[in-house]
Amino acid sequence: MKTKSPAWLRPAVEYGPLGVFFIAYLKFDLFAATGALMAATAVALAVSYIMERRVPMVLVVTAVVVLVFGGLTLLLDDERFIKMKPTIVQALFAIVLLGGLMLGKPLLKPLLSAAWQLTERGWQLLTLRFGLFFAVMAVANEIVWRTQSTDFWVNYKIFGALALTFAFTASQAPLIMRSQIDPEEPKPDT
Repeated sequence: MKTKSPAWLRPAVEYGPLGVFFIAYLKFDLFAATGALMAATAVALAVSYIMERRVPMVLVVTAVVVLVFGGLTLLLDDERFIKMKPTIVQALFAIVLLGGLMLGKPLLKPLLSAAWQLTERGWQLLTLRFGLFFAVMAVANEIVWRTQSTDFWVNYKIFGALALTFAFTASQAPLIMRSQIDPEEPKPDT
């Protein structure tokens, strides 16, 4: 019998490395913060595996990009690579979600169907909206890191991007509510 994961696990694994990055940036600099982010991401992978005996695919993709771009940042002593990391991750999510839709597969459904029971049209719309949101966020990150100071970019990454993500997700509640299906309700014959 599978036991339920502790409530703290998911937020710790998803946001813990970002918190470590921010604290290291405040105390040291972007390069130390990059190394701390890489280490914290590796710890998050290990904790996720130890506690759940699996690692979510989103965390794996993020970890690979963090390790590659963080490694390039440190190896080449060039902060541009870590600044491009959010762009790459968000662009990959946009491509996967929108590409899945083009193939007729709303890929949010297998990820979130344990939480919500939506109509097929609901899954398609939610996937489209998130795909477009990630594309916009990738462009926004590029604009911010290329036109603003490193301090501004770090604050945008930690506070701005997270606030935008939470606000966007919350704004999808009406769609989710309209698209809910009652799991007890019999499905219509097709």
